[in-house]
Amino acid sequence: MSADALAGLFRARSVALVGATDRSIWSTAAFANFGRLGFTGRVHPVSRKGGIVHGLPAATSCAAIGEPVDAALLMVPEGAIAEAFADLNAAGIRNAVVLTSGFAETGAEGAARQAALLAAARAEGVTLLGPNCLGFINYADRVPIWTTQPPMPVIQGGRIGVVSQSGATAGFIAAFAQRQGIGLSYQVSTGNEADVSVARVVDFLVEDPATRVIGLFLETVHDAPLLAAAARRALAAGKPIVAIKIGASETAARAAEAHTGSLVGDDRVFDAVCRQLGIIRVACIEDLVFTAGLLAQVGHVRDRRLGLVSISGGVCEMAADQAEAASVAVPRLAEETRAALKQVLPAFGTANNPLDVTGGAMLDPALFARSLPAFAADPAIGLVACFMDVPDTPEEIEGYRGTILRQIGEGFRAAGKPGLLLSVMSRPVTEAGRALLDETGISYLGSGVLHGLGAIGRAFAWAERQERGVPAIAAPPVPSGERPRGEHATLAYLGARGVPVVPMTLARSAGEAVAAARALDGPAVLKVASPDIAHKSDIGGVLLDLRGEAAVAAGFERIVSSARVAKPQAAIDGVLVAPMRAGAGIELFVGVLRDPLWGPAVAVGLGGIWVEALRDTAIRLLPVTPEEVLEMFSELRGARLLDGYRGMPGIDRQAAAEAVARIGDAALALGPALVSLEVNPLRATAEGAEALDALALFEEGA
Repeated sequence: MSADALAGLFRARSVALVGATDRSIWSTAAFANFGRLGFTGRVHPVSRKGGIVHGLPAATSCAAIGEPVDAALLMVPEGAIAEAFADLNAAGIRNAVVLTSGFAETGAEGAARQAALLAAARAEGVTLLGPNCLGFINYADRVPIWTTQPPMPVIQGGRIGVVSQSGATAGFIAAFAQRQGIGLSYQVSTGNEADVSVARVVDFLVEDPATRVIGLFLETVHDAPLLAAAARRALAAGKPIVAIKIGASETAARAAEAHTGSLVGDDRVFDAVCRQLGIIRVACIEDLVFTAGLLAQVGHVRDRRLGLVSISGGVCEMAADQAEAASVAVPRLAEETRAALKQVLPAFGTANNPLDVTGGAMLDPALFARSLPAFAADPAIGLVACFMDVPDTPEEIEGYRGTILRQIGEGFRAAGKPGLLLSVMSRPVTEAGRALLDETGISYLGSGVLHGLGAIGRAFAWAERQERGVPAIAAPPVPSGERPRGEHATLAYLGARGVPVVPMTLARSAGEAVAAARALDGPAVLKVASPDIAHKSDIGGVLLDLRGEAAVAAGFERIVSSARVAKPQAAIDGVLVAPMRAGAGIELFVGVLRDPLWGPAVAVGLGGIWVEALRDTAIRLLPVTPEEVLEMFSELRGARLLDGYRGMPGIDRQAAAEAVARIGDAALALGPALVSLEVNPLRATAEGAEALDALALFEEGA
């Protein structure tokens, strides 16, 4: 679906309310919203009975309206939807919002009804939002096709586009934003997403001039490739996406399935997608609204070193703690800055970052106007965050609290650097408070210390990610047509694809094993070679550090015997003979999986038994570059082991990253029949990296 198709829906200038009736709360609210939002187009109630509905003459059908109509809101029962669509076609209406439920969210029969609805829409070229959705509000153009009352009064000039698969949650987000004095550009409920998905709306909002930040509430992703492409474009355009994605827990996954008829994909893969594509993931509505609200006000912060200012030493200390938790740098002040501050602070004040301007500001509010420029002049500070609650009432605004805010505004203007005011505790912003903020030009979050510093940390991390650029999309490798079975064949395949692999010889007899070990000029490792045995160590199929011909010969017989006892049906090709790798090194795990939503992804972590014990892995969608793999290494909890720990030498990260990237490319070349490819371990040392074991699994029959 093109962006033009969505523009025709979201910027409709005439709307038919199909199934309009004064007895329905949905219909009544939808009609009232046109007045509440100041819609200047035409509204046409449509009712089979005709008459007067919502104070206007009602047409008996869309075709009977007698003039062009841009969009229709369908509020008829599920059984009447087919007839309503036929009427839309007769009237030439090509955009529809379907409030009606009873489709995929109800199970298999409902899913079949939804498929028929989509087929009818596509047959007639109708852009369909829903079914089972509350609609949308385009605040920028004052177009509300929304079936509950939005928060009032509307905050003009909002820059955040909110898209939610849950209509009620979209309403909660909008209501909380309104209470915080944060305006929206769009509020879209996508419901079951038979046609218009969250991904399509994001794709539209990336180009929308009224939208500076995009906020999402996701239960699942119906068009992962489009969402990924839209996220790439948003990152390139400097338009942040802030997302809540449920489904991290088993309970949430069941709830989402019952609510939308959708399955929730692997949450850790989605988390990796966010890291890779610059999507800011948050866990709650508060963090979504405050993070989006901050970014809508300050945009991309280039210098991400934070100065903290408060009238309270205790708040300064809390803010410093939260800044550290949010990975935000709070630098020490230069001596020149400290000297300048001593000239304006009371004698009992201390020039530090965080800066306590002291209670002296209660008697002399101009202390803020004098200290903020001197503080912000420090060359190590890029953004100043000052803590002070915005007054609520006209009386407070005319009193000393209003005076303090005006002095802070004057200090920010004179500072010459970005400034942000944060409340001490989370609190709403009244109309009077918003008017004072408009007067002073102060950027403000009523977030409190915890949510405010978290929002700053996320905004800083997004800016850093955006500066690194959009990940390049490499051309997919040419399919190899190969299906390597077993360790020996898989390692041979990887080696042919440029992955460093340990040299290995397949021995079919004890004599061949002895000859192969003799050529190694050192201790040997023996492993059973069988495409039917995945976990060789579990059945006694691996022997390490064998020295001498007698040990190797006995080891061959022992491995074959153990394998035949443990897996009597397994095909045994022989025994693999490889050099024993000893000494300093780190074992890494590299695994490729195919996510049902996002496609092939690669996971990297500490190898051997630790990958399961620690569950410490970093994930990216394939293909990956060595530079992206280096980022993955830095995300591991055990990352410092890679650089040496307690006398152990570090590894060559670049060589290991190149090996991982080549493993990913090799996996892609195996095509869609690949279920998983594991290299465990990939041994990394200061000299390079080498795959010691590998296994590829394919779909049955592939």
